[in-house]
Amino acid sequence: MNTSSTATTMPEDTPQRRFQWRGWFNPSPIAHSLNKLGLGFFAPYVRLAAGDEPQKQARQILIDLLLPAAALFVFFLFWSAAAKFVRTESVSIPTPGQALKAWQGMKEFAALEAAKGADFAGKMEKLAEQWEAQAAKFAAAGETAKAATARERAQSYRGKHYAGPPTFYDQIQTSLITVSIGFLAATLVAIPIGIICGLNRYCFIALNPLVQIFKPVSPLAWLPIMFVVVTALYEPSADTKLFGRALFISAGGVMLCSLWPTLINTAFGVAGIDKDHLNVARVLKLSWWKQLTAIVLPSALPLIFTGLRLSLGVGWMGLIATDMLAQNPGLGKFVWDTFQNGSTESMAQIVVAVFAIGIIGFFLDRIMFALQRLVTFEDRAI
Repeated sequence: MNTSSTATTMPEDTPQRRFQWRGWFNPSPIAHSLNKLGLGFFAPYVRLAAGDEPQKQARQILIDLLLPAAALFVFFLFWSAAAKFVRTESVSIPTPGQALKAWQGMKEFAALEAAKGADFAGKMEKLAEQWEAQAAKFAAAGETAKAATARERAQSYRGKHYAGPPTFYDQIQTSLITVSIGFLAATLVAIPIGIICGLNRYCFIALNPLVQIFKPVSPLAWLPIMFVVVTALYEPSADTKLFGRALFISAGGVMLCSLWPTLINTAFGVAGIDKDHLNVARVLKLSWWKQLTAIVLPSALPLIFTGLRLSLGVGWMGLIATDMLAQNPGLGKFVWDTFQNGSTESMAQIVVAVFAIGIIGFFLDRIMFALQRLVTFEDRAI
């Protein structure tokens, strides 16, 4: 037997091949997917679990952990030093320890309010059951009017909600709902207008001055106008707890400051489509809708999502300011009301809110980045 020819036909002895022989899974597709979704931080952990170049992955994990940890350590040192020197007669910058204590207090307050809410709901349910029992007795006695009244009382008790102060988690929820409404409204307005401007040069020329004029306007300047519009067009019902006028005024401010990046990127994305593709579509006599869905939107999606990502970031930043002035019970109002207390404890709570705003904004950006990467066509091969 010719051993030399046999050796040349054996597969290459790579680390990946060796681990496949040992029964390990191939980490490359998972790591590639994590990188594509903007979660490349976790890719070395997957490769390390599969035994793919352990020393290299361990070194990368140490770099990913130690460098941010060192930066955070320097930041907290600077913060602690600044807290000792930046003081006024009534208030000072809180230390990291005071901020952590404030966060723990906010969590305890939220837990206490949740317990009070559950207790209140339980009491209302007991009263409702008592009135339902009364209604059953009245119905059995043939007193239909009293039975109907008792049922109405039971329903009224079930419709009551605990009227305690909003917790920090409630304000985060309100802010997320507000920015979602504003961002969705901005998307529904900006993308169609951007497509029209991208397909028609004359529409772009006509609308470009308006875009350039209104794009730099602060959401605070839009707020009085939104107040008039929402007050004139929307009348909240008496049992509306969340969707009051303040929420839609704030959402309107978010919409008006966040639609411009999406509109501009959509217009340039559509205008940058290869004209040969559109010419082929005309030769094939594709309908306008077919051209839009099969050629225009797929080609422009990367830039559209870039605009959406920018719009969401602008909207989240503008939301805090609009919440303050519109008195929408979100994070902006929390920061403003807490600031009015004028104490170091209040400043510690504001620091917690600043971190929460930044972390939520980061996750919103990561979500949009992942969606953007999913609709792009580069780097598809694994």
